[in-house]
Amino acid sequence: MSTLRRKFDDAAGRVCKAVLPIRHELYEGAAGNDGRVAICTLGSIGLLAQISQRPEIMSRVALAGRLLSENKGIDAIVQYALAHPRLERIVLCGREVKGHMAGQALLSLYRNGTDGSSGRIIGAKGPYPVLASTAQQVARFRSQIREITDAVGETDIEKIARLL
Repeated sequence: MSTLRRKFDDAAGRVCKAVLPIRHELYEGAAGNDGRVAICTLGSIGLLAQISQRPEIMSRVALAGRLLSENKGIDAIVQYALAHPRLERIVLCGREVKGHMAGQALLSLYRNGTDGSSGRIIGAKGPYPVLASTAQQVARFRSQIREITDAVGETDIEKIARLL
């Protein structure tokens, strides 16, 4: 059943990408910053675009990106963090994607990890919070990231800037 579900998710993702293309998934911070903080705007893509245009914010972050799903999106965050060992904090803001609860799933991953055998995020409430990342990768992510600032729902760019 898991393989069938993944095939369906992959096909649905390709259809969504073709029908509703979203140009920018992430923006890298300014060269020379310490790369310790990332901003995740969840489904608030307009907020992400605003943040990307603010040099005083982008000069202080490794990257700013979105998170739309409770599985592949979180896998991408885990892999990015592991490839960038200086990253130690994530500011989670913006509005949740209806039905997916990706922010809640990321917080659950950080707090609880996965069950190990199936990759299911413990405590996540989304419809399919199952990761492809290994238990070892999740453990490394959880030990590397010292804090996830929970500002889910916050879209005021000035308040978000103060959280950095």
